[in-house]
Amino acid sequence: MRTGNTNQTIGAAGRSRREVVRAVGLAALVGATGPLAGCGLFGGEPDPPPPPDPLAPLITGALDLAARYEAAVTAFPELADRLRPVAEAHRAHAAELSRVTGTALPSATATAPAPGTGAGGVSETLAQLREAEQQGRDAAAKAGAAAPAARAALVGSIAAARATHLEVLR
Repeated sequence: MRTGNTNQTIGAAGRSRREVVRAVGLAALVGATGPLAGCGLFGGEPDPPPPPDPLAPLITGALDLAARYEAAVTAFPELADRLRPVAEAHRAHAAELSRVTGTALPSATATAPAPGTGAGGVSETLAQLREAEQQGRDAAAKAGAAAPAARAALVGSIAAARATHLEVLR
């Protein structure tokens, strides 16, 4: 081993004293901050996950409405031309809301049609769809009033579309 030179070689590994000191210092720093980060010294508990997006319920509501329309078409195929475009519009609303909120679309099993859709005759089924559509319109209008400006136009157009769907159901 040579002395007097700060970059002298130490041992058979061929590392300089400066490299060894840096490595030891880095290891000490990492070792010290690792345990301290979890001890609460730097801010306590980790931040809780963010709350769900306030528009997320509109996604499941739109998919629920689409499933109700599809169930009505299954029960009454003669209504297909009238109801399938509305079901498609609800799926498009859900997809756009999902994109805007960054919320994943739920699985198809999570949005099964509500019991009773298609039960009874055509007029009873249309009445059930009208009621569900009115509730969906009201929920969208309420969400639009509370939404930030960047989202209010989208939610307002969804509420307006749901109002026009009521006319299809007359």
